[in-house]
Amino acid sequence: MATIGMTPRPFTHIDTWVFDLDNTLYPHHVNLWQQVDARIGEFISAFLKISAEEARVIQKDYYRRYGTSMRGMMTEHGVHADDYLAYVHKIDHSPLEPNPAMGAAIAKLPGRKLILTNGSTDHAGAVLERLGITQHFEAVFDIIAAELEPKPAPQTYDRFLRVHGVDPSKSAMFEDLARNLVVPHQLGMTTVLVVPDGAKEVVREDWELEGRDAAYVDHVTDDLTGFLEKLST
Repeated sequence: MATIGMTPRPFTHIDTWVFDLDNTLYPHHVNLWQQVDARIGEFISAFLKISAEEARVIQKDYYRRYGTSMRGMMTEHGVHADDYLAYVHKIDHSPLEPNPAMGAAIAKLPGRKLILTNGSTDHAGAVLERLGITQHFEAVFDIIAAELEPKPAPQTYDRFLRVHGVDPSKSAMFEDLARNLVVPHQLGMTTVLVVPDGAKEVVREDWELEGRDAAYVDHVTDDLTGFLEKLST
């Protein structure tokens, strides 16, 4: 599937390709993020000394309001980012399998390739290694580089563009959350929403799957590898 918005921006002028990490560079149905999600709940429960059920409510509330549960825990409860990130990203990455076809498609894209993630560099490194695509990316801009301000905060995109010398009008952004494409589109980036394969079961909240028809989403795909292959031919 590859659908487009009302006035989709093209890719002919793109010289920088920016990718989110989780649920974007690997399929939603792998549910790798569910491991992180579970450990976030465990961390919140232990830190606040509350039940798993209470922690779940707080976790999802902060995620929606602050961009990440971590930011909410830092703001509301003084959690240290290092402790949080070390705990929640201690997961089993083995469900991820090498994706040489996607790697080849990324390699053929003209220009630079960068990662922009709300996760950590260590987690991103493990994911890219398992997928076998590490060598195709120039750099990873993680939550630490973002000074702990997660997407969709406007200052995070501004900082990313400045640090890496990226011209947004010549860039494309690939994301699995539509709300994280609002600011990129405002900045002039061509935006691509990566959605789950409808034939596979995924664990997502309803709001996380919204936005396919939004004006700030230029393109939608449920097959990133196939989408990239068409761009690079």
